[in-house]
Amino acid sequence: MHPNSPQQSEAALRAVDYWQVIKNRYGVILLTLLLVFMTASVITYVMPKKYESHAKIEVKPRVPLMTVFRDMTDISGFSRTTPNFFNTEFEKIKSRNSLMKVSDSLDLANIWRMDREDVFRILSGIVRTDNIRGTDLITISVRHADNKEARDIAAEVARAYKDYRSESESKEGDRALLELKKAVRAQEDTVEECRKVLATIVRAKGIIYYGPDSYYNHSGMEDDNGARNALDTFNQLETEKMQLESMIQSLLKYSSEQLLVYASGLQLPDNGIQLLYPKYRDQQAQFEGLKRQGLGLQHPTMLANAQVLEAMKKQLDEGVIALRDTLQAKLELAEARYKRALASKNEKRTDAIKRGLDAQDYVDAKRDFEAEQEMLQKMKLKVIGEEISEKMPDESIVVHDDPVISQSPVSPNVTLNLILGAVVGLIFGLGIAFFLEYIDTSVKSLEDVERYLQVPVLAVIPKDIGILYKQSGMSPDAEAYRILRTNIEFNRKNPEDNSITVVSGGAGEGKSTTLINLAYVCAQGGYTTLMVDADLRRPRLHTFFDINNSVGLTNYLTTELMLEDVILQTPVDNLYFMPSGILPADAAGILNSRRMAELIQDVKQRFDLVLVDSPPILGVSDASVLASEVDLTMIVVQHRKLPRNMLLRVKQAVENVGGTVIGVVLNNVDVRSDSQYQYYTSYYSYYAPAESQIGAPISTSPSKGLAATNTPTAPRGNDAELY
Repeated sequence: MHPNSPQQSEAALRAVDYWQVIKNRYGVILLTLLLVFMTASVITYVMPKKYESHAKIEVKPRVPLMTVFRDMTDISGFSRTTPNFFNTEFEKIKSRNSLMKVSDSLDLANIWRMDREDVFRILSGIVRTDNIRGTDLITISVRHADNKEARDIAAEVARAYKDYRSESESKEGDRALLELKKAVRAQEDTVEECRKVLATIVRAKGIIYYGPDSYYNHSGMEDDNGARNALDTFNQLETEKMQLESMIQSLLKYSSEQLLVYASGLQLPDNGIQLLYPKYRDQQAQFEGLKRQGLGLQHPTMLANAQVLEAMKKQLDEGVIALRDTLQAKLELAEARYKRALASKNEKRTDAIKRGLDAQDYVDAKRDFEAEQEMLQKMKLKVIGEEISEKMPDESIVVHDDPVISQSPVSPNVTLNLILGAVVGLIFGLGIAFFLEYIDTSVKSLEDVERYLQVPVLAVIPKDIGILYKQSGMSPDAEAYRILRTNIEFNRKNPEDNSITVVSGGAGEGKSTTLINLAYVCAQGGYTTLMVDADLRRPRLHTFFDINNSVGLTNYLTTELMLEDVILQTPVDNLYFMPSGILPADAAGILNSRRMAELIQDVKQRFDLVLVDSPPILGVSDASVLASEVDLTMIVVQHRKLPRNMLLRVKQAVENVGGTVIGVVLNNVDVRSDSQYQYYTSYYSYYAPAESQIGAPISTSPSKGLAATNTPTAPRGNDAELY
């Protein structure tokens, strides 16, 4: 987003508006802050002081005492812990049983003079429990108005909880021990049943039982070695038979040369081929060697070797036949032995199965009996251990820090309360300020005036501006009225409209002061200016000049006095004044006369500018009459005073009688607090002319500005002049 985007500008504007609200309503904010802060201070002062004592205890679950039981499940329940262990213990500490013991032990019902239920409710409120993070320690805190009672209650709560826990654990232990003894008796019955089953099997099967460490014995019978030996013999004979069958099949399958090779490799007793065949191979090699040397087959040596080879071949063939016959005989013998071993194996296998079933029944019964007996022994040992544990003291609750008497109160926390009071007061003050700003419908800015009244703002008059002609030198505040003079010049549509009445919605909005200062600035600018005090209810203009208003407007309207008799010249050059005269009974009737209309037309011809003061327009009808008789009407609005709907009524009152509203003067603006108006102050100071730069009054022609067509006739009589 661009740094000068409309969104950022609007956000900055809102922030400035908020700050402006705070500056405008800082009195309400400070008053609210002060009231809340004082209230917090008073409440803190009157709050009763409370002291707090602490007892620090260690809470641990109870565990089995003797290590001999480590291989057995703890059925007592004392060693069980859960994630909510400490929360459970907190509730036990603040339980009715525990706190009632505290009440009875300290006799709090008589000391506090209330029944036990009320004491219990109070104790529930003042006793607090906390777990020290990362430890098994619990802090018991008691907050009470009496520091000694706080100490005693904390100590008693710790002791009562310890007794309460000991009693509950003792009861639980007794119940667990009772159930354990019942389980031992039931286990004894189970062991007896298993013993009877074992005895029945021993007698029925003829088995001798020598105790838990003895081996199985079968009376009058061989053990299972006979069946295993018969099976081994059978397997051995079956293997031997298969080998012989394979050898015979091979002897029948191979050709002569292959048969000799195979027969020579058989590891059999009386196998002559195994010795003769290597010699035959050597003789063949010798014969082939002689043949390679060039000897022919008819050579004597070759013939001799051939005869030897033939004789050896014949012996080998005869040996193979003899070997086959030998293997066949052995095969027949092996088959006979195989059949006998198979019969023996089957017979002994049947006997072994029967003995195995008998042995399995015995082993199962023996195992069940011994397991139940072992369980019984462990349970008896557990009973003995629990009985010993019950007789020994249990330290499941250990008090590490005893409570002491607190010397300084913990409540009220003065610093915290005052800080909270200041913060709450500031928040309430800001809330009230923004709420008042929200419901405030008065005019707050130039935009408000132009948006609701649909007329321009002619000038913004700063706050606390006095009468300019009484100030020495050139005041920077006069620049606001110079701006007003200029805006009047450029906002009037007809140059001949030089009679202006100044009205306001209510009294005290600075209407008369605005008129005098505007007249003074115009006179300084060279305009012959007449001020007419037409406020016949509460005239004030004469008080600014210390003039007696016994003769003035009303005298002129009701008698035959000349205009020169009621117009006085002020000490300011070009500035003239017509007092109100004696106040009449019917002010509106006098102002609504033909002579008043003639007066307005007459002074318009004599002066460059005629300013008519009037009473508040919403209070009486005089201002409406004057608005209908003069050319223009200027509304003076005090900043942040009248609601917008009242200002609309002011404008409507002027327009209803045919008057023309030239614009609005926003008066009494605190430019120092309202940031949107601060530029006026700086501009006035910067652009205000120095006293040395002021020259003679500027004269204007009739065609420019508020030029006069006639100069006023000099007032008659020394008593009418103002020096």
